[in-house]
Amino acid sequence: MTEKTTRATVGKALVRFLTCQYTERDGVTQRLFPACLGIFGHGNVAGIGQALLESESNDPSALPYILGRNEQGMVHTAVGYARAADRLQTLPVTTSVGPGATNMVTGAALATINRIPVLLLPSDTFATRVATPVLQELELPDSGDVTVNDAFRPVSRYFDRVWRPEQLPGALLGAMRVLTDPADTGAVVVALPEDVQAQAHDWPEALFVERVWHIGRPRPDHEATQRAIQVIRAARAPMIIAGGGVIYSRATDSLARFAQQTGVPVAHTQAGTGALRHDHPQSVGAIGATGTTAANAIAADADVIIGIGTRYSDFTSASNSAFANPDVRFVNINIANLDAVKNSAVSVQADARTTLDELIMELADYEVPAEHRERTRVLASSWRATVVTACAPSADAITQTQVIGIVNTVSAPRDVVVCAAGSMPGDLHKLWQARDPKGYHVEYGYSCMGYEIAGGLGVALASPDRTVFVLVGDGSFLMMAGELITAIQERVRLIVVVVDNRGFASIGGLSESIGSQRFGTEYRYRSADGRLGGDPLPVDLAANAASLGAYVRKASTCAEFATALREAMERTTVSVVVVETDPADRSPSSESWWDVPVAEVSALPSTQDARARYESERAAQRTYFRPAESERAP
Repeated sequence: MTEKTTRATVGKALVRFLTCQYTERDGVTQRLFPACLGIFGHGNVAGIGQALLESESNDPSALPYILGRNEQGMVHTAVGYARAADRLQTLPVTTSVGPGATNMVTGAALATINRIPVLLLPSDTFATRVATPVLQELELPDSGDVTVNDAFRPVSRYFDRVWRPEQLPGALLGAMRVLTDPADTGAVVVALPEDVQAQAHDWPEALFVERVWHIGRPRPDHEATQRAIQVIRAARAPMIIAGGGVIYSRATDSLARFAQQTGVPVAHTQAGTGALRHDHPQSVGAIGATGTTAANAIAADADVIIGIGTRYSDFTSASNSAFANPDVRFVNINIANLDAVKNSAVSVQADARTTLDELIMELADYEVPAEHRERTRVLASSWRATVVTACAPSADAITQTQVIGIVNTVSAPRDVVVCAAGSMPGDLHKLWQARDPKGYHVEYGYSCMGYEIAGGLGVALASPDRTVFVLVGDGSFLMMAGELITAIQERVRLIVVVVDNRGFASIGGLSESIGSQRFGTEYRYRSADGRLGGDPLPVDLAANAASLGAYVRKASTCAEFATALREAMERTTVSVVVVETDPADRSPSSESWWDVPVAEVSALPSTQDARARYESERAAQRTYFRPAESERAP
């Protein structure tokens, strides 16, 4: 029997295939690709571009095309969407050849580092090489088959290049495997030569049948669970570190029950903020270099650390100085083996919710000592009082901590705050009072300047029933503000708070701490002596945002800022509130550390002093090589 086929271009086959992909988890089925982002050029306009036009002409809802303004920004939007959708949906991104393609490399790295699925479709130069070199083609004297798209290989979880139409089905199925694997996902790149995109081929109709990718909940191995239980039962001062995996697994209710039942205090990473409500009795807030004094005090003495869905970044572990108990042991619950085995832990490689539900039953008779519960309560209460003081409005010039407090107060519990780079993420991590698992969206795996507005757009597209507040510093705003236009184009409601501290304040503070005197971090003219220390630059961020079509307000006091936010919340389009803050303002200390090397030899007294402090602080670093099991092999 001859298989039924359909003749179509590679571009059209690709688009049709994408419209037929679905994911299912817990009985809920949804489209994997609700829309497509892109910027057209000579590499994709005749292939994928023509196919998207034809698809829209037949059915505008099949794969709506969203015109972006910056290729990196489009990847950030896809990441924001996928994270808001708990990695069950994402947006493909199409670009032209050359710079259009390589502009996505940073976004690819961000997606892979954060374990977020995105499908990137960079165009490639001619497979036939009939007119080499074409515009924007890389020529290498020692290789004829390398293109700029090979730069994606080290920052992607999956890479393929479709040299012939026959290779497309295998490439697409391989891409779907990685996009729908929560343990092994990230940027998925399928490079498409521009001539191949326009080639026709006879495709089997089976390729275009609706396909459902089932996202399972891997159960923990019984022996692994028992080893973990043995370690937890022996703990007198345990602590949970909740990472993003708790939220992606939708295990927040299970975590709350486990914490309440056992009394184990819970700290959270950046990605794990919201895994437990801020006012839960066992919540001690953020952990690590940008953590709370409560979480870090408990971490310093903890005899067992239970990591759930975390990858233990250096900010989480305070560069391996947070867990100071010489006998500390680790139990890691993670769907990815790479993270489950870290710190020589008892490894439970499984779904977070499934595992927590088993632990709730298995540890029904376990509870931490009363003094550990009491210490948790006292430390958490003390930190909450610190937050109230730091964020309290005043009649003076507004500070960054007050900006955070006012946004937290004005926003509704289900609203979302989005941030990524600068000093703001650290302050948010310490101070934000999370009330909803999806209400906090800070990209801190790559901490990429420019993510904020583009990522916020993705969150807003995925969550139209939530108000999205984007908090962005002036440095990040000036790097990538163009997606404001995309948000306006798509009639997306977005409230962008631009914190103007006249330069790179976060790096300025770091520079000062390592003895480099905030050198090269302020927006100033070059002075007559040749140094970057002249008068401030006349940058008008409000005028910039207004020129892009946004509704703009400026604020310089707490009262003005709160009023501006409430006005923005009444609008249905993009609003930008620009607020000037003091770059020297400091949030409450975490009483923790982050390892940033200081010059070992310097003529500057400030650097010499910083090096002495560094040597002292580095002495607290530890390695965790000891196996966590209480029973050793003979």
